This record gives sequence, structure tokens and C-alpha cells, in this order.
Amino acid sequence: MVKEELVLKKSLGLFSLVLFGLAYMTPMIVFGTYGILYEESGGNVASSYAFALIAMLFTAGSYALMAYKYPSSGSSYTYVSRVFGERIGFLVGWTILLDYLFLPMVIWLIGGIYLEAMAPSIPVWFWILAFILVTSGLNLIGFHVAKKVNLVLMLLQIVIIITFCALALIYIDGSSDVTLTPNMDNFTGSNFTHIFSGAVIACYSFLGFDAVSTMAEETENPKKNVPKAILLVTFTGGVIFIVSSYILNSAFPDISVFIAESASTDIAQQVGGIVFSSIFIATLVIAQFTSGVSAQASASRLMFVMGRDGLLPKSIFGKLHATFKTPYITILLVGFVGLIAIQMDVAASTSFINFGAFIAFIFVNLSAIREFFKLEKEKRTVTSIITHILIPIIGTIAVMKLLVSLDTNALIFGSIWLSVGVFYLAYLIKKAQK
Repeated sequence: MVKEELVLKKSLGLFSLVLFGLAYMTPMIVFGTYGILYEESGGNVASSYAFALIAMLFTAGSYALMAYKYPSSGSSYTYVSRVFGERIGFLVGWTILLDYLFLPMVIWLIGGIYLEAMAPSIPVWFWILAFILVTSGLNLIGFHVAKKVNLVLMLLQIVIIITFCALALIYIDGSSDVTLTPNMDNFTGSNFTHIFSGAVIACYSFLGFDAVSTMAEETENPKKNVPKAILLVTFTGGVIFIVSSYILNSAFPDISVFIAESASTDIAQQVGGIVFSSIFIATLVIAQFTSGVSAQASASRLMFVMGRDGLLPKSIFGKLHATFKTPYITILLVGFVGLIAIQMDVAASTSFINFGAFIAFIFVNLSAIREFFKLEKEKRTVTSIITHILIPIIGTIAVMKLLVSLDTNALIFGSIWLSVGVFYLAYLIKKAQK
């Protein structure tokens, strides 16, 4: 009997990988969360995104370094396991599952809410189920098929973003009351506090750059392409967020007349009329679809690698489809978890996701620092000090500040999830000893 080779099919180049990361990140999220971020940042949306980009770029640098050294699909779980051992690696992998496993659920829920608003006669559960079935089908067939769908849908997103910004610029040009001149007074006093508060929320938009590393085993030349893709996705997403929010902020310095949750929709109608507003809402739904495909693919790969390593039941999690070479059981599991969205609301379902992401970011930064001391003395150059010490330290400090700034519910749910992981790890250790 020939033993099944648990190897994922390589089908992604650099462009496909960047496309995957941007689809996961969903550039149009800058419009979907604009009103909420406006309120939290005191109107300094672009400035909040700029600070968030700085914080995320340093952590992305650590991810790129670790992806070069360990080109495996396990992402933060693999990096921490190789550097700090399997036990700490398992806990980090378990914690990041909060982000990877439940984020698709939130994406499908938001998409369902948008669609229900467009067609009130159809219940939200129908749309959630439709999202799950279609995205699961694409991921089961293989990401080489899903990436073609992502390309078309991502291009549509970019077209709508450019159109929205162009219409806003035309609106600015036709108004004597608004300009694109920066106001440096925003960076003083209490405004700076608002900017940082907004940056905590703005960081949520960047979640996705780390997901690129989960596709390493399906990438051609992963040691070269994965690190490049991580940095390109982070920087490209950041530029889109900053430029788009700055133009909207300039066109409408005061959005108090709009409802915060739907401010971007109201702005779209104001600058482009009812036709553009309808197209905009439809594209937001499509953006949720592309993000759902990528998020489900990442979550399934993480659980597959943990199953292949025996840290989750291998007979369930460590299997690949004989024909498509995709982790079909974990893909279906993510879809099943997504059904919880039918009984959830957005606020409750997003409260604990980022706890796992921030914990993973911190440990990847620490792993990069630890790697420096494994280098031979002649390789401990100024460049390696910058990449292995300076960048990860700044990234660690920035993410720790974000972690402690999470709301109480996120910290409580995250701590409970982590505690369950500790007990499960104790069980695994005891089982191994026997």
C-alpha cells in the first residue's frame, strides 16, 4: 500500500499571491468601515490608517523574514514552533485560529447583511448559506480555480475604488468650501489620542497580509515570492486605505449628517447619484465574497498543517483530496463554523477575532529576534541587526499597544480560548508521555 503524500499542489506565482492577500484584506473595507473609523478617530481617518500602516509594516517585515527561513504553510504556528518549540508554537497556532477560523464567518455575515438590505424579502440566512456553499466549492476544487475568480472580482473592486475617489475629487473641485490641503493641527493634543484610537480599529483592515504565508506550500519558489508578497500586500493595501480615506475625508469633513454604519453608501449617492450608489453596494458584497474565498483557504491550510503535524487529530485534519490535492475536510469544517453566523451579529462575532491575530504578531516578531542569535558571527551584520532586531522590536511594541487597547469582551473571549488551548496542550503532553 502506497502511503499518501501530504503535499499541497504548487500553482501560485508572485502576482497570484499578492492577489490572494489583497482579496483577503478586501481593499473596499476602507469604505465599509469609514463611518465608524471617522467617529473613533475624531475625523482623522487617513492619519489613523497611516499610523496603522507603520505598525503593520514592521510586523510584516518579521513575517517576510520568517517566511524566507521557513517556507511552510503553517504561518505563525510554523515559525514559532521552529524557534520556540512545538508547545509554544501550538498555543500560538491555537490562538490564531480565533482569527483564521471565525473571520470567514464574519465576512459571510456582513455580506449577508448587505444582500438582505438590497432584497429585504430574502432572509439573511439564505445569503449566508449561499456564500458558504459557493466559496467552499471553489476552495474544494482548488485555489488555482479560485484565483481566476479573485482576479476578476479584485479588478472590479479597484475600478469602483478609483471611480469613487474620482467622483469625490470632482465634488471637491466643484465646491469652494473643501480642499485637499493637509491640516497639521490634527497631529497635536487630544487629536493625536483620537488618531491612535482610530489606528487600533484601522489595523483590522490590514488583517490578511499574514494569510499570504499560509499558502507557501502552494507557491512556486516560496522563499522568494512569499516574503515579497507579504510586504507588497501590506504596503499596497495601506496606500489604498490612506489615499481613499483622505479624499473622502477632504470631500466631507463633517459626516454627522450621515449614519455612521452606512456613511460611505450615503457619500457614494451624494457624489455619484443613485446608480453609482447601487453599483457601489453590489461591489461591497462582491468584495466580501472574494475575502471569504481567501479567508476560508487560509483557515483550512493552517488547520491542515497542525493536523499533519499531529497537534490536531491527523485522521480528520491532516487529509488531502485525492484528485484536487486540497484539505477538503478542513475546508468543509470552516464552512460549517460559518453557519454560526446565522445566529450572530457583527459586533459579537468580531469582538474576539483580533486577540488571536495580535498574539500571533507579537510571537512572530519575537521569533525574528530569536533567529538573530542563531546566526553565525560573521552573518551578524548591520543589515541583520536591522532585520532581526530593530524592525521586530518596533513591531512588538506597536502590536502590544494594540493588544492592550482591545475592548474588554475581546480580551475575555480571547483569554478563555487561550485557556482551552492550554488544557488541550496538557492533554497532548500527557498522551505523548504515555
